[in-house]
Amino acid sequence: MNRTDARTTHEYDGELVIFLIGMTINRPWRVDKWLPTFAAMPPMLKELSQDPDSGLMGFQVSLSKINPVVTQYWNSLNKLYAYAGDPQSRHRPEWANFNRRVRKNPSIVGIWHETYLVDRAESVYFGTPDIGLAAATKRVPVSARSARQRIAAGRTSSAD
Repeated sequence: MNRTDARTTHEYDGELVIFLIGMTINRPWRVDKWLPTFAAMPPMLKELSQDPDSGLMGFQVSLSKINPVVTQYWNSLNKLYAYAGDPQSRHRPEWANFNRRVRKNPSIVGIWHETYLVDRAESVYFGTPDIGLAAATKRVPVSARSARQRIAAGRTSSAD
């Protein structure tokens, strides 16, 4: 990871999809029930990351209270949906396993996702390693003076 003390932004032209997926651990003491859901995500991220045509540009994992959230950056909504529905991907069997487990204990663990098709995106990074859109796309020096100017450019690229 590169860290820079210069003000930078991301640069990207093309379709941009931000996909958030998380789990809610409703009964933390029932590790036996929520751990399989937690453990299912890393192999899927590895599978996507190893396939340059998957459409996944990058991801980061964070916590919301005790609940893990994965922010994913995709270059195609169709590729995201294709992965989710591909019977050969790791997602399909994991989704089926999750549904079987939850049917028996629906209040222990939950999952959620949100999908955003982004028309415009603005970013600035200062004193940080490559993170977010800068890690998923290209990190460049800031040339527009304000966030308002960068977002006004009207593209997913904010390097204007």
